[in-house]
Amino acid sequence: MTAQIGERLIFDGKETSMAFCPPLPKGHPRIIEIDPDKAKHDDSAPISLILLSTACWRGYQGTWEIKDGQFYLVDLCGRFRLQGEEPLLADWFSGVLRIPRGEMLQYVHMGFGSIFEEEVHVKIERGKVITSRVINNRGKKQDEWELSWLNLPGGENRFPGDDEL
Repeated sequence: MTAQIGERLIFDGKETSMAFCPPLPKGHPRIIEIDPDKAKHDDSAPISLILLSTACWRGYQGTWEIKDGQFYLVDLCGRFRLQGEEPLLADWFSGVLRIPRGEMLQYVHMGFGSIFEEEVHVKIERGKVITSRVINNRGKKQDEWELSWLNLPGGENRFPGDDEL
């Protein structure tokens, strides 16, 4: 599997990425699935690239935001679209977001396995931020094979210590 394109995240007012893909809710009236053949011929190049790229198995890229202690879906491109102008509170989501920060220390060509200097883990429950922590990866010995399998899109993306958050 190829390393995957991360979801976009607006965090502390700055755009970054997540090494995690929060699931989209099934059947939500504001999230519309686009016919793949129509989306491939969309005039917007990034949409076409996302649908055709092995670096985006899920076929879409979301933009999310943490604002005022809540987690929102702001935009979707690729095989889904978010209807309306207002951000959508991600109250369907509970889990731990993984946000890479700093220099890439080790590239892993699978999922979201690459290692960065730091990671911010943010615990979300039903769309509300509960707590967060910063993980320092400098000097840690990492098993590339294990990281590859822990970080596949659609997996739980759980790490030691997440339960204590």
